[in-house]
Amino acid sequence: MKRNFLSNNFKFFRFFDQKNLGSIPRIFLSSLLVILFFYMTPILVNFSKMKNIEFQNNSKAVLAYTLNNKKNGISGNNETLDENDLLVDIFSLNDLETDTVRLNASTIKQLFDDTNYTLKDVREKKLVKPVALTLLPNEIKMIENTKKRKEFFIQIVLPLILKENNNIKVDRKRLFTIINKNSNSKLEKKWLDRKYKQYGIPSKDLSILKKRMDEIPVSLAIAQAAKETGWGTSRFAQEGNALFGQWTWSGEGLKPKDADKNEGHKVMKFNVLQASVRAYQRNINTHSTYKNFREARAKLRDMGKPLDSIILAEYLNEYAETGNQYVEVLQKIIKQNGLKDFDDAKLLPSSKEFESLI
Repeated sequence: MKRNFLSNNFKFFRFFDQKNLGSIPRIFLSSLLVILFFYMTPILVNFSKMKNIEFQNNSKAVLAYTLNNKKNGISGNNETLDENDLLVDIFSLNDLETDTVRLNASTIKQLFDDTNYTLKDVREKKLVKPVALTLLPNEIKMIENTKKRKEFFIQIVLPLILKENNNIKVDRKRLFTIINKNSNSKLEKKWLDRKYKQYGIPSKDLSILKKRMDEIPVSLAIAQAAKETGWGTSRFAQEGNALFGQWTWSGEGLKPKDADKNEGHKVMKFNVLQASVRAYQRNINTHSTYKNFREARAKLRDMGKPLDSIILAEYLNEYAETGNQYVEVLQKIIKQNGLKDFDDAKLLPSSKEFESLI
């Protein structure tokens, strides 16, 4: 190999001799070749390494920013968006001090019994009692009966999901009122500006806001929470109120046991369950990964059809590393547990604000 290199090298210089080139041009060209060699070598090495890299799916990160790093901004569409503006309502929930003691499973069951809150009743009457728990009970993983454990988990997360959907319903109703008016008041314009920031739309495009400010089917949200937490039994759910396995690289979170201490993502930690649900909805409604999900949801709206969780689940293949297999699991959970029964359920109002929605 060395001989071939020397032979080729001599042939190269003989070529220059035949062309009657002087020593200076020869030195210049030789130097240029040496520089190119050292410049190209690292690029070629890196290219070969790239083939073996397994790229990490970061679509679970809430817009690639963190809940406890409020001062940093992110840029998009040539305009800087303040992180605090985008997530201020999630900050307000996540910063809540929870002085209450974690309720055990038997106490929660008794609470459900005292308020006549059963899933059988919900399936028939489509009304859900506004029982909002802040923490999951540790004993949920000790419930041996699988059916009872699943129903207990659904009873806990259902009011939380419905509450967040109600918040979006109220906003969406106001949005359409504003859109249908010939002129808007200063208060309405101020509200719109706040929502553009909240949904990450620096272009202030009403059509984009209409697509982003929308609900996520209850059955789909329950299925994802069930899958991500093992029906409320995972360490992330128990220790961090993380119902949807969202990631953070610099924020407060729980490190997966098999991950390197100083590298990789953490699962985002929340102080209350409601903050986890809100962060999940904001993620689906704003992250670029789920643009097709939002487009499909908008088409269903335009056709006057209900938001079908089985159809929309098809557009969540990038939520997890398993891709289409993840979609199949979600659809299986929805069908086997009759979760679509809850899509048209209404949360009984805890205030007059939601009475018009029932």
